[in-house]
Amino acid sequence: MAIRERLSGNEAVAYAIKQVNPDVMPAFPITPSTEIPQLVANYIANGEIDTEFIPVESEHSAMSATIGASAAGARALTATSSCGMALMWELLYVAASNRLPLALTLVNRALSGPININCDHSDSMGARDAGWIQIYAENNQEVYDNFIQAYRISEHKDVHLPIMICQDGFITSHALANIELLEDDKVKNFVGEYQPENYLLNEQETMALGPYAVSNYYMETKKAQVEAMKNAKQVILDVGKEFGEMSGRSYGFFEEYKLSDADYAVVIIGSAAGTTKDAIDELREKGIKAGLLKLRVFRPFPAEEIAAALKNCKAIGIMDRSEGFNGQAGPLTAEISAALFRAKSQAKVVSYIYGLGGRDYRVEDALEVFDELKEAANGKEVEQFRYIGLRSR
Repeated sequence: MAIRERLSGNEAVAYAIKQVNPDVMPAFPITPSTEIPQLVANYIANGEIDTEFIPVESEHSAMSATIGASAAGARALTATSSCGMALMWELLYVAASNRLPLALTLVNRALSGPININCDHSDSMGARDAGWIQIYAENNQEVYDNFIQAYRISEHKDVHLPIMICQDGFITSHALANIELLEDDKVKNFVGEYQPENYLLNEQETMALGPYAVSNYYMETKKAQVEAMKNAKQVILDVGKEFGEMSGRSYGFFEEYKLSDADYAVVIIGSAAGTTKDAIDELREKGIKAGLLKLRVFRPFPAEEIAAALKNCKAIGIMDRSEGFNGQAGPLTAEISAALFRAKSQAKVVSYIYGLGGRDYRVEDALEVFDELKEAANGKEVEQFRYIGLRSR
């Protein structure tokens, strides 16, 4: 029987870590993810798990130690946010190119400057091309569920890529919510024991990990990563379905909310999806066919599936919680626009920037977006790349 509990997002993911009981967790504190290693350290001190916790001198060292542990055959993870992940930057590429199935619990926070400790997606979106699987959560339940699935995805023999489990800083990480936890034995059986075929400390293995690659080999390495990312798509679906059979909560690439007959749709990532759903409910009561595509999996990017889900929409608003500085669109808009173009979609696409540095995104803001989408569908030129909630407006 599921266990009903009231936990913050940080507490929820820490509890999931406790249930998985990984081998090694190096970590360095940074707001708003500090609670995660703190809680795990408490579990270890209390004898509830036997994870080896490694306090390190920086986030660069945290990822270095996580890479070393994973390469040695351990199930490893770390946690960070914002500038902490920026300090890991070169190691993110090392972990992916070395095909190490380690995990990172990322609590999304704005990157400096100016210094800001609140939520946006500039940290994870900045790492979108590092070769990591990226999965996002709307709420505390989802971040718990996502972490339970993480190792099953990353450790799959056809994948072997690091995985990033993301949640919105403070909005979910520190806010309490009612969630359902799974029993320990169910999690243990679902995740299973990690038994790598190849690893550095295997005395029967003669291999190199992370060697210098001359031009004759480098491109083949990248192509192999691409194929692993493609393989991850089916693995994510399979694991999400199996998780649903166990828990009653199935997961795919995205959630469709009243989208099947929608004329106007918003595409969004993370906690702001809940606000958008409230706006959609209000519009549906007025007979306006509004809908939502809440993207869960950003890497691998499900381009064809997104285009198919949006094929009947007249106008689509794409919401970015990070700036791309290309003068055209944020990273989510750029990728979805490309997907729609390849699918020969005729829908009007409008790009928005919202919520940077924790700026509020309200139901009123979502309603305003849908009003503009209706105008765009009727042929009116609307402002592209508009900042929602900007004080100058």
